[in-house]
Amino acid sequence: MNKVMDLDKVMEKVHDGATIMIGGFLGVGAPLKCIEKLVERQVKDLTLIAVVNSYPGGGFDLAPLFKNKQVKKFITAHTGTCPEALEIYKSGELEVEFYPMGTWIEKIRAGGAGLGGVLTPIGVGTLVEEGKQKLTINGKEYLLELPLRADFAFIKGYRADRLGNVQYRGVSINSNPILAMAADYTVAEVNEIVEVGDIEPERVGTPGIFVKAVVQGYTFAEHQEIFKDLWVRTGRLS
Repeated sequence: MNKVMDLDKVMEKVHDGATIMIGGFLGVGAPLKCIEKLVERQVKDLTLIAVVNSYPGGGFDLAPLFKNKQVKKFITAHTGTCPEALEIYKSGELEVEFYPMGTWIEKIRAGGAGLGGVLTPIGVGTLVEEGKQKLTINGKEYLLELPLRADFAFIKGYRADRLGNVQYRGVSINSNPILAMAADYTVAEVNEIVEVGDIEPERVGTPGIFVKAVVQGYTFAEHQEIFKDLWVRTGRLS
């Protein structure tokens, strides 16, 4: 099955009110073209699931989604890096659901694996435990954290073949492989699309069975230029 699709065709499936997972960490390993298309299409009332909200200082990565007020709920582990998100949060236009970073990823892993939840001692005795079931196992208290899934997951890989097998490069392996498993429709944006067999089996980070569509993102050289310009513009590289 050839899973390579035009990004515009994929985006036709995304609807107002959708729950969307987006991979990456502070813009690194993020599906930049997919995010740009979400902004362009102006889909709204989104529930967005991402480990943090944007590159520090905003203006990049997920920031335009918050600036356009397309997100009504944000499920995350950290939201202090994006002025655009903080602005709509302070005005009461954004609901934020926080989890410790490890809990956040384990909830998604449980969603992808078909588990009924995960048990964690993190948050016991704090505000985190409000409304959650507590269990005592071998004399120790745990919170039951329920699985987290989405309608769509947009992930970023280095290469993918036409069957949807994805190879990652560097730190793009951060949240992308876990998110890929926990959505009804997973889209892999990659720098390069190759033929089946060009990716060595041991280099496959996400098997094609989890991927519904492969879309062409920026080339690797373009990707490097985008971040070089960003880092120079924000004073992180001279």
